[in-house]
Amino acid sequence: MAPGATRRARRRFRGTSPAGAWTRSAEDWWWDRLAPSGSGYHLLHSDSALLVLPGPGPVRTRAQRRVARRAQRPLRPGPRAAAAKTRSAAAPQEEPDPGWGDRIPLEILLQIFGLLVAADGPMPFLGRAARVCRRWHEAASQPALWHTVTLSPPLASRPKGGAKAEKKLLASLVRLIPNRFSQLQRLTLIHWKSQVQPVLKLVSESCPRLIFLKLSDCHSVTPDTLIMLAKACPQLHSLDVQHCMAESTAVASFLEEVGPRMRKLWLTYSSQTTAILGTLLGSCCPQLQVLEVSTGISRNSTPLQLPVEALQKGCPQLQVLRLLNLMWLPKPSGRVVTPGPGFPSLEELCLAGSTCNFVSNETLGRLLHGSPNLRLLDLRGCARITPAGLHGLPCQELEQLHLGLYGTSDRLTLTKEGSPLLTWKWCHTLRELDLSGQGFIEKDLEQALAAFSGTPGGSHSALCSLNLRGTRVTPSTVSSVISSCPGLLYLNLESCRCLPRGLKRAYRGQNEVQWCLEQLLTSLPCPS
Repeated sequence: MAPGATRRARRRFRGTSPAGAWTRSAEDWWWDRLAPSGSGYHLLHSDSALLVLPGPGPVRTRAQRRVARRAQRPLRPGPRAAAAKTRSAAAPQEEPDPGWGDRIPLEILLQIFGLLVAADGPMPFLGRAARVCRRWHEAASQPALWHTVTLSPPLASRPKGGAKAEKKLLASLVRLIPNRFSQLQRLTLIHWKSQVQPVLKLVSESCPRLIFLKLSDCHSVTPDTLIMLAKACPQLHSLDVQHCMAESTAVASFLEEVGPRMRKLWLTYSSQTTAILGTLLGSCCPQLQVLEVSTGISRNSTPLQLPVEALQKGCPQLQVLRLLNLMWLPKPSGRVVTPGPGFPSLEELCLAGSTCNFVSNETLGRLLHGSPNLRLLDLRGCARITPAGLHGLPCQELEQLHLGLYGTSDRLTLTKEGSPLLTWKWCHTLRELDLSGQGFIEKDLEQALAAFSGTPGGSHSALCSLNLRGTRVTPSTVSSVISSCPGLLYLNLESCRCLPRGLKRAYRGQNEVQWCLEQLLTSLPCPS
């Protein structure tokens, strides 16, 4: 090549802009625009993120940013590249920027993690967050975040893979429980078939603050395991063994060991439930506050015989009693039933069932004759209960009353009058009322629902949920209720024969309820 051509080529190369020139100028422009000097903000750039943070940041001039970009730009092979490589090797290496996640104070991270744990639980979030950086690992390892844990082995539905998955999870728990579970309070085990005993042994050794234990679909729960747990956890007072294959002797031995500190118990009715309830009737847990017995997946047609008076003597501090979807036969103590002490602290009674049961006005009176503080009464499916029987109850501030009849036989003779006895007694406190499926006539329902428009003192009714599904309520009665209850948020008018077409549905929210009122007012005949 001629000398003139060589000089022209070299001149063109020198006049060409480098590849990163536009990138540098754009970054400098954004840096000066977003966080100019004296604005009180600074920029932090790491992990492909550009953050604008308040407060004075580390001083970084444009020359320093240019030097950093030149260090990242690859050099062409030649003498200059070799010299630059030699200088970089001789210069001390700076530590890489850990990123904004490592600069957040530990107290702030704990608050953020606490909000996430409260919403979704500690697993699997804390396990994944611990892998981000050292600061996140330190925050995720705080025992204060591991107060509520649910453990369920994967592949539990597969016969062959379930046992292998349990052993693998157990190996992880051997390292995890002693380091993280020291402040554990609530533990739930689901679908453990063979390794539930080693897990509970680890819990008894490392979780002295445990207060609640739930075993769902767990097998091989022996008396020794539960007794060991009751002795090692002095604050344990709640046990949920619904849908669990635990032996009745194991639960009974646990109740005897826990004794007076037992507060809450959940059971599934089976042939072994009688032995557990017998322990309660023997005044083993006098401080019990919540008792729930429900039917399992395979329905048991054998009636549950539970003497009312013996239960009142054995559990006098009971606040919540739920006998759900089972045939309860209130076994009398003898030919002449002696009234029991009652439940003075009872606030919730639920006897709901999908089929007709043996609960009558006389049984309900025996249960609630000493319960003036009752707030919730759920008698869905109890077709033998009449308004006259409910009117004689001593509770004066009932807030939720559920009398819906679902799936009952058409051969039953339903009460047609008496609903005003219910509403006029509790109209000032009722927030939820369920009369679905009841056979009250139109005039009787009109008089009953008129109670909500005449609350004492001229104040608005507190009613927010009303279920009139399948009743004979009329359009004028419904419009009057909606106008008198501005806080009504749920209204069920399905299968109401006396209402016009297009309005027989459930309304959720204040807007839908008001729309129903407008449609009813337009459909009503004008007075002559």
